[in-house]
Amino acid sequence: MQKIPLMNAVAGMVLARDVFRNGNSTGFPVCSKNTVLTETLITRLENMDIAFIHVKGHLLPLDGDRSLGDILHDLEHRFVKVRQDPLMATLHDIYADYYRRLMGDDGGRQTE
Repeated sequence: MQKIPLMNAVAGMVLARDVFRNGNSTGFPVCSKNTVLTETLITRLENMDIAFIHVKGHLLPLDGDRSLGDILHDLEHRFVKVRQDPLMATLHDIYADYYRRLMGDDGGRQTE
């Protein structure tokens, strides 16, 4: 999941969270989770002054973002001295799985 500025949204992206007007999550959602964005919907959200949305995957590289490969490489480096410990190996695997699910096996990039 990635929080992106609405101005960077493109048709085909899928919402990862409900979208609420003015960021107030106590009201009714304007769009629900799992909605596929269209140009018309993006324009409607812009007209409602919605600035940010959460989309599935990690579709846009933002300043400071690292690739899935870089993150997994760093994870390996951090656990290199304790991988023989079964509990630490399990913890490593949990983190690696979390990052793969968060960014997708393709590093969060959509492939056609």
